[in-house]
Amino acid sequence: MREIILDTETTGLNPQGGDRLIEIGCIELINRIPSGREFHCFINPERDVPAEAQAVHGLSTDFLKDKPLFAQVAANFLAFIGEDGLVIHNAAFDIGFLNFELGRLTLGAIAMDRVTCTLQLARRRHPAGPNNLDALCKRYGIDNSKRTKHGALVDSLLLAEVYIELLGVRQAAFIDFAAANGSPLGAELAPLQRGKAAQRPAPLKPRLTAEDAQAHAVFVEKLGKKAIWWRFLTPARSDA
Repeated sequence: MREIILDTETTGLNPQGGDRLIEIGCIELINRIPSGREFHCFINPERDVPAEAQAVHGLSTDFLKDKPLFAQVAANFLAFIGEDGLVIHNAAFDIGFLNFELGRLTLGAIAMDRVTCTLQLARRRHPAGPNNLDALCKRYGIDNSKRTKHGALVDSLLLAEVYIELLGVRQAAFIDFAAANGSPLGAELAPLQRGKAAQRPAPLKPRLTAEDAQAHAVFVEKLGKKAIWWRFLTPARSDA
């Protein structure tokens, strides 16, 4: 299953009032695991960036003036997301801006029925809130120390981790390598795994063969240096 984690930055809050997209960041997930494939671009909004917006994301009018127009990146963006599901925090905001820009080019709108809104997921799971991205990272023990300002690609990377946590332990339990990495999910799974093992008279025989391990290593090599699998391979690759 392929999904795309997506985030945008803009000049303001209202595309109908003249605000524009200035950054798009996307992360590809395959079976809920980042594959290493990304789409990222800055966009010339053809207008000034208000000081209050720059204070949020740090992108200035001067920085964006030589960046491509949305019309120049639209085809590559649409090719990257394809027809697959999109995972977005506060999806109505981002989809509103994307569809406004696509509409200006008379391109088809992105349908909301292919979008999963993680803000809605978070509100159902944690009705007392808060449920912004920083709060969810804190709740799940996800390191967001590099997020000094909003940024579409950084926020997409963080949201990928938050999304897995929001799905719950049962849905994410197949990611056994998380325990070895000391992640919050691994810490949550570890007691469950120990409890199951204690009930067995003897451990189950491993089902992973040497041929399976070699085939997996070849697969990971094809994903490129940014693939998340490199964090969990032992020994870690020196150029990862």
